[in-house]
Parts: sequence; C-alpha cells; structure tokens
Amino acid sequence: MDWSLFYPYILNMKTLSRVLLFVCGILLVVVLFVPMWRIELDAPQYPEGLMMQIYPNKLGGNVDIINGLNHYIGMKTLHEKDFVEFKILPGIIIFFSIACFGVAFLGRRKWVEWVFGVFVSFGIIAMVDFWRWEYEYGHDLNPDAAIRIPDMAYQPPLIGFKQLLNFGAYSVPDFGGWIFIAVGTCLLAIVIYERKTKYKGLEGVSSGIPKMLFLGMIILTSCSSVPDAIKIGRDDCQFCKMTISDSKFGAIYFTSKGKSYKFDDLKCLQDFIKSGQYIKNAKDQIWLVNYLSPYQLIELEKSFLLQGGNIKTPMNGNIAVFANKIDRSQMAQSLQANSIDRSVIAQ
Repeated sequence: MDWSLFYPYILNMKTLSRVLLFVCGILLVVVLFVPMWRIELDAPQYPEGLMMQIYPNKLGGNVDIINGLNHYIGMKTLHEKDFVEFKILPGIIIFFSIACFGVAFLGRRKWVEWVFGVFVSFGIIAMVDFWRWEYEYGHDLNPDAAIRIPDMAYQPPLIGFKQLLNFGAYSVPDFGGWIFIAVGTCLLAIVIYERKTKYKGLEGVSSGIPKMLFLGMIILTSCSSVPDAIKIGRDDCQFCKMTISDSKFGAIYFTSKGKSYKFDDLKCLQDFIKSGQYIKNAKDQIWLVNYLSPYQLIELEKSFLLQGGNIKTPMNGNIAVFANKIDRSQMAQSLQANSIDRSVIAQ
C-alpha cells in the first residue's frame, strides 16, 4: 500500500488551524507582561477597595497594605522571593508559546493534540497549586497575633466570592488568566476541527466549526452570567446617583448583554424599571443584596423579602432581602417587619 496517499490527511493541518495556533502563540507572549489573577478586598474602612494582582513573575497592587493587615491576624506576609512559581512560570509560558508556533509551522495533527493535553494538565496543576498556596496562608496563622479568633481561617476563595470577617474577598482571573482560558478553548476547537477533517471524505464537513467555536470563546470569556458585586463607597446608584454606602441593601439589574445597573435601594430599582430608561428583555436578571450577608447577591426568584418596621434603607424603600424563609421568619420579629411578595419588585 502506498501510504503517501494518506500523508496529506494524517499530517497536514488546515490553514485556519495553523493561523489560530500562531495567534495562540502571540497571546501567550502577551501573558508574560500582564496580571494573570487578582484578589480584591472590599470593606467599609477601605471604600476604594484593595487589590493584589498576580503576574507570571511578581506581585502587584496593594501588597504592602495587605501585608500590614495580614500581620494583625497572624497570616504570613507575601514576598515574591518565597514563591518558586515566579521563577518557573515564565519559562512554562514561553514553552507553550514556542510549542504553538512550532506546531503551526510543522502542521502535524497529532502534535496539536499533545500540546492541548499538556496545556490542560498544566492548568489543572496550576489551580491545585494556587489552592494549596491559599490554604497554607489562610490556615498557618501566628498564635501570638494581635487578632485571634478561635477556629477562624482566612483562606481566600479559589474563584468567586467569600466573606472574611468584614472583608469581601473576590478571586477572579485577570487579563492574562482570560488569555489562558481563550488559548485553551482555541486549542480544543482546533483539535475538534482537525479530527472532523482528518479524512478526505470529511474535508468539507463542518467547515464553520472553528470559526463558531472561536467566536463563542471570545463571547464566553468576555461576558459573565453573574454580575460583579456592588462595591461599597465606589459604585453610584443608577437612579438617584448617590454613592452606595450601606452594604446591607442594594440591587443590580443585569441585562442579557452583560451590563450591570446598580442601586442603593430597591425603591430606586423599582423607579428605574418604571421610568422606562431601559427597555426590558426577557433574559434580564435582577440580583438583590442579602441583608444578613453583605456582598452576597441573591437572584430575585430565590429571594424572600421583609418591609417596614425597623428596616431603614437609604431611599426609604425599607425592604430587606433574605436567602431563605427561615432567615426571613427569624428576622421578621426582631425587625417588626412584614413579609411581602417578591413580584412587587419587578412590577
């Protein structure tokens, strides 16, 4: 059998796949110069918030202030020299960038699958290592610290939000992290596309798949299905234009296109909806601040409301929101407030 007949379909990738691999290589070079991850801290005593950014080879942001706070609660201070990751991570990123360029140049299908597999494995190992780092810093506390709370740990969330005393901690990918996610998604799209076009008979099948996946990747990494939490002392109410200052109250109108309209009071949200400033879409969402857990957002459909009594909100809507019926029932008596139906909010 003349195996050369199969050579073009076994080894050679499509031009589009090669172009996408080349783009991935360039994007990975960009990662060397931008933050990959960030941890934000919000608290009433820091109205503008604190932020630590993690680059491939250094720490950025308000590291000195965060180290000062860590000292009081017994956490170790953060120093770049203590992280071996900062010494090896740039080399790993360069390796993947060169691998993308190399496979794009040589055009071998099997190699792109190998690069994708190693890339995903590295991502998993990196997240496990990040969790281990957070766990050690959040649990290995100095017993002689000025502030010591029994059984209290200060481990930040791996991703998402967590309440740590009076601080709301947000852990999310930064620009470089989203690039990594985009590259991984793009590599997956290439692998799927190349497998579908591996044989000549399937060459024309699903030719639009990589374009659709690449577009979907961009949309996925640029949009979120959950709005960012309200930043107390920094965000302004969309309706009354007052700075949002009370963490127990507030709401977010989250549009289907990913835009957030933030409010300091449910009354302002109601007035905003009635005013017609924004044309409602069936896919829009309303998120409300949990009265008992500041910085936590609850979907309107899952919320339970009290109004009146001792509840005093910034714009006199006097509505408090709870995550479940038990919390609402327990607080109804102490607040001398009445239960109301959630449907009144979106009317």
